[in-house]
Amino acid sequence: MLTTRIVTGVAPSERTPRQVDAEFRALLEDGVRLASVGEARDDPELLLAGRPPRHKVELFDASFYLTNPRFDDDLGFFVAYVRLGSKPREIRPRIFYKDVSLVWRSATHCISTDGDNWIGKGDLKSVMIDGEEIEYGAEETTNLPLEIQCALDTVSRRVRRPRRDEEAVFLVLRRAPDGRFEPYRDFSEPRRRAMADPRNLVNGGASIAGFERAADPASLRFAPGFEPDFQGGILEMGSSGSRLYGGRIDKYRILSANRTIQYQFLAGPRHVWIVPPQTLTTELSSYGVRTVDVHADEDLCVPGFEYHFTDEGELHSQIPEGYAGPPSEIDPSRCDASAWLEKLPVIQEFKRTVLKRR
Repeated sequence: MLTTRIVTGVAPSERTPRQVDAEFRALLEDGVRLASVGEARDDPELLLAGRPPRHKVELFDASFYLTNPRFDDDLGFFVAYVRLGSKPREIRPRIFYKDVSLVWRSATHCISTDGDNWIGKGDLKSVMIDGEEIEYGAEETTNLPLEIQCALDTVSRRVRRPRRDEEAVFLVLRRAPDGRFEPYRDFSEPRRRAMADPRNLVNGGASIAGFERAADPASLRFAPGFEPDFQGGILEMGSSGSRLYGGRIDKYRILSANRTIQYQFLAGPRHVWIVPPQTLTTELSSYGVRTVDVHADEDLCVPGFEYHFTDEGELHSQIPEGYAGPPSEIDPSRCDASAWLEKLPVIQEFKRTVLKRR
């Protein structure tokens, strides 16, 4: 059975970039192997030469050595060198990127064909649509721990001008053949092992929140004890900024009433939304992510702007039917989801009890 722990105050190390790099180099000189699964697998110096670690964040027994922020045409990211425990003899390079929903994630693999670049979105899950079983990438399985989200925001602000880097993603990530959307075993196996023990399953593996009626936000119901505790469960608050959302974003990490899971609420100038909830388990995989899921209806965690666009006459939307607002001026493929979010009882209670109290 996995252990749990409530942790607050995770922040980047106060060591200088030169000190962080020296510590990392000392590990390599001591025989710790830099084990890439991407194009740098046979020559790690290809990756490390121009991408030295400059920052360090620690959580539980994991150390994340981070480069300065970088970007390409598709992502803003860090190269993260992940070491689990104090004595393991290998370090795994990963890509930590910030999604447009303002969640930091760890990419699983990549596909690049004819100029079309795609980042792996984690484990596949299935859903029944019109009697047909459809598999989809469960992006929440790549979400980095809520405990370090604000620390990563802090690191991202330390450098005013991120560096363009078109090679890092391919040096770090395993390049998959076209059509392979499922992750490789090094991502999925730790999850399978952890969730094979019934004692690790949150709410017995059942959803902790859902809707009694389709497309009715007022019908949201939580399993008893799993609702966020706005009175005594607020752990901490951090902040970041977003051009898409029009300015400052405050992030609140909040425990459930039964103290078994945690939420993160994001509050911007015009939007409030919820990040997919997580456990408090201390086991992390080499991707830096937790190995146990919290199942909840995905419509609980619609971000302030979400995909809603028409392509060749076909509507693609991740906003509940009838609730899509105007498109974003920054990204026209995403529309305002406020009409849905403002009618969720949990958002109304958060604004009434947390934001007003602040």
